[in-house]
Amino acid sequence: MRQIVICVAALLFSAASWAQNGPWSLSKCIDYALEHNISVRQSALNVEQREVELNTAQMSRLPSLSASASENLSFGRGLTADNTYSNSNTTSTSFNLGGNVPVFQGFEINNNIKLGKLNLEAATVDLEKARDDIRVAVAQAYVQILYDQELLRVAQEQSAHDEELLKQIQERERAGKVSSAEVSAQQATLAQSRQSEIQADGNLKLAMLELTQLLELQSPEGFSIVTPEVGDVSQVLLMRPEAIFAEAVEIKPAVESAQLGVDYAKLSIDKAKGAYLPSLSLSGGIGTNYYTNSKMASDPFWNQLSNNFSQYVGLSLNIPIFQRFSTRNNVRNAEINYRGQQLNLENVKKSLYKEIQQAYYSAVNSQARYTGSRENAESAKLHYELTEEKYSVGKAGIADYNDARNNWLKAESEHIQARYQCLYQTKLLDFYRGEPLNF
Repeated sequence: MRQIVICVAALLFSAASWAQNGPWSLSKCIDYALEHNISVRQSALNVEQREVELNTAQMSRLPSLSASASENLSFGRGLTADNTYSNSNTTSTSFNLGGNVPVFQGFEINNNIKLGKLNLEAATVDLEKARDDIRVAVAQAYVQILYDQELLRVAQEQSAHDEELLKQIQERERAGKVSSAEVSAQQATLAQSRQSEIQADGNLKLAMLELTQLLELQSPEGFSIVTPEVGDVSQVLLMRPEAIFAEAVEIKPAVESAQLGVDYAKLSIDKAKGAYLPSLSLSGGIGTNYYTNSKMASDPFWNQLSNNFSQYVGLSLNIPIFQRFSTRNNVRNAEINYRGQQLNLENVKKSLYKEIQQAYYSAVNSQARYTGSRENAESAKLHYELTEEKYSVGKAGIADYNDARNNWLKAESEHIQARYQCLYQTKLLDFYRGEPLNF
C-alpha cells in the first residue's frame, strides 16, 4: 500500500511539474525525445559498443605478455639429477615470463581495424537515423494532437449551441409556438452532439498518450502543447521530387548506412582473401626453476634460480596449403554479400525517392485540399448564417437549421484537418533536405 501511495505521489508530482513548465513546443518535444526515448538511447549504447570493439582491434597490434609459476611434487620412483632412477621424493618450482608479437597475419589486423572503423561509422549513422525516425514520429503525433484539439473545440461549441437551442425551443413550446416533436428532435440532436464531444475528447486523450509515450513520460496528465500560428500554407512553393532527392541522397542517414554496408562487405572480401597468406609471429621469454630430491643434497633456492635462469626467442611461420576449400568458400560468401549490399544500397535509394515522391504529391494534394476546404467552409458558414436568419423569423424549420449548422461544422473540421496536414507535409519535404522539423 505504501508503494502505491509513493507511485501515485510521483505521478502527481510529475504532472504538476509538466503543468508548471507550460505547454510544450514541437522543438521542445523533439529535444526531450532525443534525450529520453529508449530506442534512441539503445542506438547510442550501440555506438559505445562499436568504440570498444574498434579499440580492441587497434590494441591487437600490441604484444601479449604473460607470466606463470608452477609447483610440482613427485613421490616414488623417479629420475634423479645423475640421470638414474630411484625411489625418492622430488619437488620442482618454475617461473616463466613470455611474450608474443604478431609480425604478419595476412593483413588480418589491419582489415579488422578498418572494419571496426566502418562499424563505428555505421553505428553513428544508425543513431542519427533513429533520431530522424523519432523526430518524424513526434511531429506526426504533435500534428494529430493539434487536429484533435480543434475537433474537440468544434464539438464543444456544437454541444453548447445545441443546448442553448434546446432551451429556446422549450420556451417556444411553452408559448405554444412549436410542437413537442421539435423539442424531441432537438433533444436527440443535443445527445448526438454530446456523444461527438465525448468521442473527440477520447481521441485527443489517446493522441496525448501517444506523444507522451514517445517522450517516455510517465503520464499524459497535465501535459499540453503549444498551438502554432499557421499562415496560408497553400502558397508555399514546393521543390520537385528530383531536386529534393538530389539533396536528400547526400545527407540522409539511411543512405549513408547502406553505403557503409557496401564498404564493409568489400573490405570483408579482402579479409577473407588474407587467409590465403602465411602468418608470422615472434615469441620470446625468460624462465628459471628450483629442484629438490630427498635422496641427495640440493643447492640453495636462490642459487638454483640464478644458475637455471634461461631465455628464449623464436619465430613461428604458418603457411596454409590446403584448408578443405574453406578459404575459397569464405571469399565466395564475402563476394555474394558484397553484391547483396550493393542491391540493398540501390533499394534504399529507391525507397527514399518513393518516400519523397509520396510526400511531394501528398503536399500538392494537401495544398489543393486546403484551398478547397477553406472555400467550402466559407460557403457552408454563409449558408448556415442565412438559414439561421430564416429560422429566427419562422421561414425555416429546425431540421433545416441543424442540417445547415452540421454541414458548416463538418466543413470547418475538414478545413482544420487540411490546414495541419498541409503544414506537416510541406515541412516534411524541407526535412528531407536536411532542415529542422519544426513549426
